[in-house]
Amino acid sequence: MKAKILLLSFFLGVNFVFAQSATLTGKIQNPDNQAFEKATVALLNTKFFTYSDENGNFLLKNVPFGNYTFVAFAFGKKTFEKKILIDQNNIKINAFLEDLSKELDAVTIQAEREKTFGLTQLKAVENFGIYEGKKTEVIVLQDVTANLSTNNARQIYAKITGLNIWESDGAGLQLGIGGRGLSPNRTANFNTRQNGYDISADALGYPESYYTPPTEALERIEIVRGAASLQYGTQFGGMLNFAFKKGATDRKIEAISRQTAGSWGFFGSFNSIGGTVGKLQYYAYYQHKSGDGFRQNSDFKYNNGYVSLNYQVSEKFLLNLEVTKMSYLAHQAGGLTDKNFQDNPRQSVRARNWFNVDWNLFALTATYKFSDKTQINIRNFALFAKRQSLGNLERINVADFGKNRTLIDGQFENFGSEIRLLQRYSAKDHTFLAGVRLYQGNSTARQGEGSAGADPDFNHLNNNDLENSDYVFPNKNYSFFVENIFNLTPKFSLTPGIRFENIQTFSQGYYKQKITDGAGNIVVDNKISEDQNRKRSFVILGLGASYKFENVEFYGNFSQNYRAINFTDLRVVNPNFVVDPNIQDETGYTADLGIRGRIKDIFSFEATAFYVAYNGRIGQILKTDQPPLYLDYRFRGNIADARNIGLETFAEVNILNLLKVKSQAQISVFSNLAVIDARYIDTKDASIANKKVEMVPPVMFKTGLTCKYKNFASTLQFAHTSQHFSDASNAIRTSTAVEGLIPSYQIMDLSANYTWKFLRIEASCNNLLNQMYFTRRAESYPGPGIIPSDGRAFYLTLQVKF
Repeated sequence: MKAKILLLSFFLGVNFVFAQSATLTGKIQNPDNQAFEKATVALLNTKFFTYSDENGNFLLKNVPFGNYTFVAFAFGKKTFEKKILIDQNNIKINAFLEDLSKELDAVTIQAEREKTFGLTQLKAVENFGIYEGKKTEVIVLQDVTANLSTNNARQIYAKITGLNIWESDGAGLQLGIGGRGLSPNRTANFNTRQNGYDISADALGYPESYYTPPTEALERIEIVRGAASLQYGTQFGGMLNFAFKKGATDRKIEAISRQTAGSWGFFGSFNSIGGTVGKLQYYAYYQHKSGDGFRQNSDFKYNNGYVSLNYQVSEKFLLNLEVTKMSYLAHQAGGLTDKNFQDNPRQSVRARNWFNVDWNLFALTATYKFSDKTQINIRNFALFAKRQSLGNLERINVADFGKNRTLIDGQFENFGSEIRLLQRYSAKDHTFLAGVRLYQGNSTARQGEGSAGADPDFNHLNNNDLENSDYVFPNKNYSFFVENIFNLTPKFSLTPGIRFENIQTFSQGYYKQKITDGAGNIVVDNKISEDQNRKRSFVILGLGASYKFENVEFYGNFSQNYRAINFTDLRVVNPNFVVDPNIQDETGYTADLGIRGRIKDIFSFEATAFYVAYNGRIGQILKTDQPPLYLDYRFRGNIADARNIGLETFAEVNILNLLKVKSQAQISVFSNLAVIDARYIDTKDASIANKKVEMVPPVMFKTGLTCKYKNFASTLQFAHTSQHFSDASNAIRTSTAVEGLIPSYQIMDLSANYTWKFLRIEASCNNLLNQMYFTRRAESYPGPGIIPSDGRAFYLTLQVKF
């Protein structure tokens, strides 16, 4: 009943204005008067768009009378833009597309397209990447009505198929998403990038992302699935890229200030400035967030700044410099047992746990255009960062007696360079892409005792002789890849690729082994030194295919995958889990078969069947200590071969266009469904044979309703995630709460915004029906145990644009 009332109220807030309509026709041509096929034609900030046919002609029907901005563009061409007044039944416009000379960044071109009608796939060739025959998805932030101030992943990624989302904090400090049955833990199964370069702790040795770019600063988010391994390195999940906004091109200075207030003392301030002065285009922002958190002992303070300078040295040469600084301190409430959660999910039984992050990124990018068909791009990047966790790591069903806390200090320094050459050739516009990657990382992991206090004191008590472990993990990576689009016919293409990898990982340091008897007396106390290295070279292959028929595309791809082990996982001393010292790299492959398309301006869809194969999949199983304690713990290692089979579907329909209602209002409904069966298929451990792979919901369903009228927009979303397991043995419940079921949950969110001249107001209600649920069971920080998600929360944002 409550949901029905909310839906009724939602509809009552939308007014419909009916108007006369017209037919818009015309022709798109090159400067030499030749017809231009497949150019994009649209009316800016509306849903009216189409493509020119083989004769350059286009047709837009049922366009309401009024003032519009007409745009036409295509890859490699300048955007044609014209203000028009539609006040009669038939309007004709001819447009000429000139060659693009100064704008070298394909992202800028694509952003124009998305600003018009919000398409959600990458082009076949874009920003020195080849995506023909691959599953790609793009989130266009200006078209999303969601809570951007808290990086609400459930709302922002609602249209991305097959994603399992972990919710560890309500402020969006860390993003945790995993696709197609891969762990969402700090998005480590994606190659995570910002404007095309790496931002994770150590892309090779420790690919976890403690830094999440703020969505308030983003133009769009790009996701490429498993076949991205050829271009973006050895991983199964694919590539995730955050593309930032750029300074305005039509003014010297533009400033935006956004202030947000929300539940539990949340305050967010986002302030940006950008513009173009001569050959220099700039953009910078500063963001601050603070709050008390949903639970006890979960307060936080967050600061993030960014500067981007683009200098157009000449018509052919572009330089870009970027600097990012982020830091936050978070009080961590710790995990709960199942009983704790049932009694009160807001409670905390850990008051002395803290987490501290400091992230510093630098990037220098150069792009040179030799000709219209040949370009080169060089991306140099560096990271200096640290993450520190301080607290009681003991099982959550054991009380905190105020003893010395455990301090784990991780330091990360890495440098990388990628060089990409893009070449178009022949009359069929074949495209060749080659790339080289040089990468060197150096991580340290130090674990020992910290103070017995309750404050965030991140200093070891015995810095020169740590009680647990002290390691350095250097690594090097050299790789080379080639991909080529062969357009065999105007409709059919093949894209083969190959990648060579040389990976060198090292482990230097010591760990201490302590064994106690039943009375708690230490009977073994050893300091074990290690100096290990693993060097391997290998080749992975891939092939993609695409067949386009009118507004429908059939695509398929196959790509081998490889994932190197993380040395930094090997020597963390934790009573909740043990890592196999002989853990090995994972190998396998990913295959996709899909169809996507659009029926006029009414219906868009995509359906993808996938198969992910793992050899020696790294997972976790439940084991029991030897007597006399018999305590449960997680064992992490190459536990079995596994396979994930699934179907991902997405559909969106424009209701008014479907009903042929002529209106300035827009109503759209989307459906996002993923069905996955992930199982262990080859193992020597009978306890997990044919068991379900952990952290894989069999069914994930999301749907949403968006209503827009002039400067008002509102979205109501619903998300369902089915129950799944947190370990490979498929345990239902344990005393430590580290293993067990993650029950199914259903969440609704409501967001709205209104723009008036230079002012904009946004409102959001997260978890509308105030469901009590959790998305994860943690074996370490921020737990251990159940990590409750936030209850109902309200947020209000005021934006001023100068």
